Amino acid sequence: MLSVNNLSVQFGKRVLFDEVNVTFTPGNCYGIIGANGAGKSTFLKIICSKQEANSGNVFLEPGKRLSVLEQNHNAYDEHTVLETVLRGNQPLFKIKQAIDELYAKPDFSEADGEKVGELQIEFEEMDGWNSESAAASLLSNLEISENLHHTLMADLDGKQKVRVLLAQALFGNPDVLIMDEPTNDLDYDTIMWLEHFLANYDNTVIVVSHDRHFLDAVCTHISDIDFGKINHFSGNYTFWYESSQLAARQRAQQNKKAEEKKKELQEFIARFSANVAKSKQATSRKKMIDKLNIEEIRPSSRRYPGIIFEQEREAGDQILNVEGLSCSMDGQKIFDQIHFNLAKGDKAILYSKDSRAVSAFYEIINGNLKADGGKYEWGITTSQAYLPLDNQAYFNTDLSLVDWLRQWSQTEEEREEVYIRGFLGKMLFSGDEALKASNVLSGGEKVRCMLSKMMMMRANVLMLDEPTNHLDLESITAINNSLKNFKGTVLCTTHDHAFAQTVGNRIIELTPNGIIDRYIPFDEYMSDLKIKALRNKMYS
Repeated sequence: MLSVNNLSVQFGKRVLFDEVNVTFTPGNCYGIIGANGAGKSTFLKIICSKQEANSGNVFLEPGKRLSVLEQNHNAYDEHTVLETVLRGNQPLFKIKQAIDELYAKPDFSEADGEKVGELQIEFEEMDGWNSESAAASLLSNLEISENLHHTLMADLDGKQKVRVLLAQALFGNPDVLIMDEPTNDLDYDTIMWLEHFLANYDNTVIVVSHDRHFLDAVCTHISDIDFGKINHFSGNYTFWYESSQLAARQRAQQNKKAEEKKKELQEFIARFSANVAKSKQATSRKKMIDKLNIEEIRPSSRRYPGIIFEQEREAGDQILNVEGLSCSMDGQKIFDQIHFNLAKGDKAILYSKDSRAVSAFYEIINGNLKADGGKYEWGITTSQAYLPLDNQAYFNTDLSLVDWLRQWSQTEEEREEVYIRGFLGKMLFSGDEALKASNVLSGGEKVRCMLSKMMMMRANVLMLDEPTNHLDLESITAINNSLKNFKGTVLCTTHDHAFAQTVGNRIIELTPNGIIDRYIPFDEYMSDLKIKALRNKMYS
């Protein structure tokens, strides 16, 4: 059991946590949520003893082991892949090191032999003799092939390092597993494996993630950081979100009788309890939901940006025709012979196992990059708005946000400050926030500015390359809902599973050997065995 007692954290005059008391129990997965700056990562650092609180303490039951997903991807560059994973269980690894050091002594004595014997008994009790095979199995499940197990970490690419560090965190069945954004830089297949692993994990998991599908798949509780406190709510993220929205609506209905509100909440909980049956932990989760005190559900203090995409005019039937496009990087073909016709009303999820491929494709069809071969043609009635993966080039200026957004005004009315402030206000830049310099923005603020720009353009075709990067859950939810309601055409790339499933009606996958193109939901595309076999062939 892990408990946090009377925890307080303050930076200057700003109080982040005020006498927080929470307990994390075995068998549960806690999703830590909160607005940007609420203190999610700070809280994890305090639990892991990487940062000190102003007051209070963290108590881990004696004899229990805590494991943390390493954020520094270069921390183990001098070690082999297999050793990096073994180091995830430090007590076991230290015993292994001690045994190896004793055997390496040139003057190995009888006393050394007795010490080795004692260590080996302890090593056996920890199942040490099977540790290397267990570590190798974890690596293989995370698509780190056996020929890489004795390779130095420094020789792996970024995505491979992430998988190895994930294996390190999971190795040895830790009693408490701490993970900050574990799905970053993982592909969908690896995320699905991790979801399945954690949904069946018997110990305590504490995770921060902006991936709603992931939180729904693994969490038994949502731990909400709000008003300087942390409160546990039974159920997954969707349940927390919908219940908090319901509570907010009920608070606004001052004239509604208490009995009616209670009945509405009870019906909501009953409906959600039925839906949760899909979960691997359905029985235990349903029990928790049934025990939920509906009086505990409170409106959140979260602010959701107002993202509304509108078309200045409706496009004709011809949107985008692509014929034989190909592209190489560093002498490697990242996509080739891409043929497709984007139809009016399509909401296509553009996907590739190589993230460089989709970003290069967007840059090509926006005229920013020249293809190796092939051509593309936009319909004459189309107008496009584009959110690139890398938006830094748009912010190399000290213009205020009002003047920054004014650059894309088309009419005198649109140049008026009150008009521009309207768009910025929808993205939570109000008052003096709208006057800050555009070159000092955070990653999330830049994305919100780019979304303001796209809204003001009123295009009938939207292109978005990883729009959820740097955004908090509130902004992700807002843009997700907006794209679902948008009447025009969408071409979108995202690592957010829920986003892809709820927005997309077509999947277009770019490969080095052509294209896979299906009008089916994303979940169906990723789970179809015939498509999976085809995908493997197209990348070989």
